Amino acid sequence: MGNAIFPKLPGLAPGTGWEPAFATKIQTASSGREYRASLMANPIYTLNLKYNFLLMRRQELQTLIGFFLARKGAFDSFLYEHPDDSTVVDQQIGIANGSTLSFQLLRGIGTEFIEPVQNPKMVEAIKVNGVLKTLGTDYTVSATGLVTFIAAPLTGSVTWSGSYYYRARFADDSSTYNKLMAGIWENQKVDLIASLGTKI
Repeated sequence: MGNAIFPKLPGLAPGTGWEPAFATKIQTASSGREYRASLMANPIYTLNLKYNFLLMRRQELQTLIGFFLARKGAFDSFLYEHPDDSTVVDQQIGIANGSTLSFQLLRGIGTEFIEPVQNPKMVEAIKVNGVLKTLGTDYTVSATGLVTFIAAPLTGSVTWSGSYYYRARFADDSSTYNKLMAGIWENQKVDLIASLGTKI
């Protein structure tokens, strides 16, 4: 499990795909009634990237190919900063009760779904009941996003603001690069398998 960061390159085309998927086991009785079991609490995401141009003279092509080769295709994982899903502001991660010391960083989508963030990039603020706390004095943060208070906060909402990565791997063991003209290449398909957790 590597911690290299996927390079930010120009030329990323519009229409980048973002596909969350769960795993559900479904059995159908002879009456037609379904029995379903959810096998995953949180989704695995497929991210579809496409680069319309990669310039040889600016080393963009070598950067992307080199990153792919260093990961040995789908073998090693890395960190990916999603351009549209990488920050939170005052995201609630728990309710203080005077006894709980640890709270996992979370990210919510919409009003109904929340999932753990286990690949934090930067924790900018931890607040209890709106009051800013101090890193090292009031709490620590683990590499997997577990916030642990020195003394259990008594009451109020516990929130965090900051940024995070997806943990990802390449979906395939091969990658195709097409030359458009002298010094300009394209890669029409860079698919990543990703998670906000550490299970990739």
